Amino acid sequence: MLDFSTMIYRIPALLFAITVHEYAHAIAADEAGDPTPRLMGRMTLNPLAHLDPMGALLLVICGFGWAKPVTINPNNFKNRKSGTINVSFAGPAANLFLTFAAAFMWMLMARLGMANQGVYNFLLWMQLYNVWFAFFNLIPIPPLDGSKILSELLPYDLAWKYENMVGQYGFYILIALVFTGVTSWFINPLANGYMQIVRAILKMIFN
Repeated sequence: MLDFSTMIYRIPALLFAITVHEYAHAIAADEAGDPTPRLMGRMTLNPLAHLDPMGALLLVICGFGWAKPVTINPNNFKNRKSGTINVSFAGPAANLFLTFAAAFMWMLMARLGMANQGVYNFLLWMQLYNVWFAFFNLIPIPPLDGSKILSELLPYDLAWKYENMVGQYGFYILIALVFTGVTSWFINPLANGYMQIVRAILKMIFN
């Protein structure tokens, strides 16, 4: 059941996660030599530039949704293969960084005695959304980032067959995986493993 009492924390955390994810894609594409995101106004931290209203609403309500994808032209990359991989991984990497940053701020506030339940709740949702976004987007099913990385790593003929066979049904496959709970089977262990690493690093920093 949807808990409206958490919306005050979830919505800002969701906007941060979406915005930074797409902004990272845009920055990586620009650095790889493609000006398309810059020309389309995507190199900004303004959430309105990256927000898809329906996708964001479904993310809050159902836990499955989308942002406005950053349009790129791989033909502009200095190196198409490495450029595509770097741009695709940039979004999830940014989410993992935000997860760490939120956990760091949580720990810092606790150590300084700056108890504020509202901020703690916001930082909790920041961690939850971002770590989930990171690993979900690395699933190798079109149109997720993981599929673009896989396509560049596979031989051309296999990549072409994969994109054509799976790509046309990718959205429906993802819906099925999410609503049957299959995604949780492999995302949860990865997310928990990453959070264990984060907590170990923070323990070394603050101890």
